[in-house]
Amino acid sequence: MITVGTSLLAAIMATATVAPPATEADFVSLFNGTDLQGWVGDTTGYSVESGTITCGPKGTDLFTASDYANFVLRLQFKLSTGANNGIGVRAPGTGDAAYEAMEFQVLDDANDKYKGWLKDWQHHGSVYGIAPSKNAAAAMRPVGEWNDQEIVLDGRHAKVTLNNTVILDIDLDAAMKDGTLSGKEHPGARRSTGKIGFLGHGDHVQYRNIRIRTLPAASAPVAPAAPVAPASPMTPMTPASPVPPVTPKKPS
Repeated sequence: MITVGTSLLAAIMATATVAPPATEADFVSLFNGTDLQGWVGDTTGYSVESGTITCGPKGTDLFTASDYANFVLRLQFKLSTGANNGIGVRAPGTGDAAYEAMEFQVLDDANDKYKGWLKDWQHHGSVYGIAPSKNAAAAMRPVGEWNDQEIVLDGRHAKVTLNNTVILDIDLDAAMKDGTLSGKEHPGARRSTGKIGFLGHGDHVQYRNIRIRTLPAASAPVAPAAPVAPASPMTPMTPASPVPPVTPKKPS
């Protein structure tokens, strides 16, 4: 019999692979845990390591081959110190996804290197350039630990939950009614469908347990019915002239 010391046992448990969550009804996995089948874009800058999609030192943008409009996206991510990445949604797969799509920030924004200059809309969970998250640093687990995140995108509604804490809940149109916070055009924020992707900056970031549940097409707001003009009053009919009686013919 081998007795394992408390500190050694804790170290073993810390490095053990965490089992994926139980199957969730209506959710479909976007990652098979083995290779990048079903993904396009920078398939060389990203790799599969120990059942994770890992952004390498040259990693840029990696997208799903399929497009998604309205959905609930759940995943786990793990940051390295000071790491910067992003989750692109409704992306065309070309151009800068922060503008041509929408980017939800993935960032170790509590790191000292970001202090003093990071804008509100650059914090983790923010819609880059459009809407700031709230209390993301407090909800984030320490660097090197896995975080659970959910993104809901339903029509013009966007919501981000980090480790069971809601850090963003907005209406996109309301967020942009006076222009964008970045002061730049974000045409991707008006797209209705597109790819989902990881937007790397060469920092070591890992993703796993990536699954999605699609939502029905969002209902377009119904325009108010145009008022019906009252009918014009009918012109009274001129009474017909009386028909004179017919004088019967005398019999022959």
